[in-house]
Amino acid sequence: MALPLFAAPPFTLEQVLSSPFPSDLTASPRGDAVVWVQDAKGVRNLWMARGAGWRGEQITSFSADDGQEIGDLNWQADSSAVFFTRGGGQNGRGESPNPRSDPAGIKQEVWTVTLPTANARANAHKLGDGHSPAVSPDGSMVTWISGGQIWASGPSANARPAQLVHARGTASSLVWAPGGPQLAFASERGDHAFIGVYDATAKTLTYLDPSVNGDQSPAWSPDGSELAFIRIPANRLGALYGAKRTGQPWSIRVVDVKTGQGREVFRARDGMGSVFWPIASGRQLLWSSDGRIVFPWEGDGWLHLYSLAAAHSLAAAHSLAISERASPELLTPGQFEVEHATLAIGGREVIYSSNQNDSERRHLWKVRTTAGAPELLTPGTQIEWSPAALADGRTAFLRSSAKDPARASILANGRSSDLAPQSMPADFPAASLTEPQPVVFPASDGMRIHGQLFLPANAAQGKHSAVIFFHGGSRREMFLGWHSMSYYHQAYGFNQYLASRGFVVLSVNYRSGVGYGEAFREALKFGPTGASEFNDVKGAGVYLRGRADVDPARIGLWGGSYGGYLTALGLSRASDMFAAGVDLHGVHDWNLEISNPIPVYEPEQRLAVARLAFESSPMSSIATWKSPVLLIQGDDDRNVPFAETVQLAEALTKRGVEARQLVFPDEIHDFLVHAHWLQAYEAAAAFLEEKLRP
Repeated sequence: MALPLFAAPPFTLEQVLSSPFPSDLTASPRGDAVVWVQDAKGVRNLWMARGAGWRGEQITSFSADDGQEIGDLNWQADSSAVFFTRGGGQNGRGESPNPRSDPAGIKQEVWTVTLPTANARANAHKLGDGHSPAVSPDGSMVTWISGGQIWASGPSANARPAQLVHARGTASSLVWAPGGPQLAFASERGDHAFIGVYDATAKTLTYLDPSVNGDQSPAWSPDGSELAFIRIPANRLGALYGAKRTGQPWSIRVVDVKTGQGREVFRARDGMGSVFWPIASGRQLLWSSDGRIVFPWEGDGWLHLYSLAAAHSLAAAHSLAISERASPELLTPGQFEVEHATLAIGGREVIYSSNQNDSERRHLWKVRTTAGAPELLTPGTQIEWSPAALADGRTAFLRSSAKDPARASILANGRSSDLAPQSMPADFPAASLTEPQPVVFPASDGMRIHGQLFLPANAAQGKHSAVIFFHGGSRREMFLGWHSMSYYHQAYGFNQYLASRGFVVLSVNYRSGVGYGEAFREALKFGPTGASEFNDVKGAGVYLRGRADVDPARIGLWGGSYGGYLTALGLSRASDMFAAGVDLHGVHDWNLEISNPIPVYEPEQRLAVARLAFESSPMSSIATWKSPVLLIQGDDDRNVPFAETVQLAEALTKRGVEARQLVFPDEIHDFLVHAHWLQAYEAAAAFLEEKLRP
């Protein structure tokens, strides 16, 4: 007999989504302070903590849920101020996100805030329009990007910004040399990219070792005489979706900035790892104080850190063939993946996060740049990420658990403590949350798929309605706790809410996601090349149908982005298994989606590719779609064209299939306004209860 849902849930949706979300944790150049962004129900501000008390305090005073992001944190050289970006990037029409439909319009801006002292409060002011600030080593010049060009000003409030560099291409990745006065950057040119260096003293611009390839991720040597970068082989259609298990190998090059002479110091092998895959940290190359370059590579099929002696490789590059050069040292051996990495104070050790020995969590580790056994810094059942090394030997980081949402923390002598415990709402329902259980089930083709199972408090009593959640990406992995990304922090809270309402919830780490190695991520025939993830959708349905606590006739789906795609795929191809679904900004016709980030893709000129992409899309199976669906999307979505929802709603309505809609004017893909998240999830919960309750 099916049981009714809870009449009085232990907490509200607003309560479970009330915790502030921290991000962008960054240590000062001196290692004596940290700043981070805190998003408290859509109100975003900078927080700071420093010795000796290491107690966090808010240092900006923005007060509205206005949808204006904060990011790109960069410190003043003397640790007296922080520079940051406020507002989102422009879409193809040059419009910044304006999810509150402000009639005055919105611009993306560069700001600075001075840190409070004994004699003065923190003071924030705007420097100019743009993003990605970078401060010169002497602190006299702040550079940033506006309209793809490099701008600059002094750090004071009355400084007037001016365009510093007039150049072709779109600039990114601004990095000052340790001693100055040189500024390195990547210059995107469409089908290729250069590494440029602007000399602020000589007022010259030089492109280092240019080629037809895509150069990225510039990193200076400690003395500023050399520059390393990653070279991605030219491939005009390389961004097309589909498994990329092998390709023309990527490489690392080092250039003598004075002479302009460049040499290859590393080239990936053919086969596994030949296609570059980055870690989550912004910096992909770490140049240690002992002359080694630390970098990510999937040489054994897992995303690990390696190091090589930069000076030795440079000297050998002239005379030795690639096969004769010394192999890089593997720093993090094992079947797991590294996510974030940073150099420890002193520059001879790396602190990193990985899922070693705990596949659905992240923990912090430390290893020497010359290899050796990694040291586990944060054992246990919490989740830790984004480490920042401090001068006193401590490590600041972000952490969460199954019941405790993300917060900024500090590690000292093996013990962790929160930096801003006062920021947690008093009525946050941590004690009422369920601890998700790890599960493994077979897909319909036999592949082993991991997931997290959320059980309601009365799970042992009868049969319950159930919901399957699919994350977006698809290059993501859900954890056994609150997530490290804001989007999935929200989704985890919603899954907890559904469980509190009496649903059994299964969160699925389907193929083409991260965390389980290159072969799993680069799954054969995934997405528009065959929709092989549908095997995981069906496998999840069969798994729930076989559980004694699930009513097999009342299983629903929900997901956003790529998860919306899989939700729509499940409803269109297995309406007999899935009774209803909620599809947030999902992909419904792959040909529309591929053309969005890759303008050179023209379906009519690639008929076989386009045909397979359509056959891998929910739109190809409209004839068998019978289950009701709730479609949710913002119409300024820059990731998935709004036309995807327009097209699907029209097709379902013509066939008489119920397709309700919730549209947010001017909202983007990852909703920027907290009130919109609440509205979307309230509508989703009401829809699922209406369609799936007994």
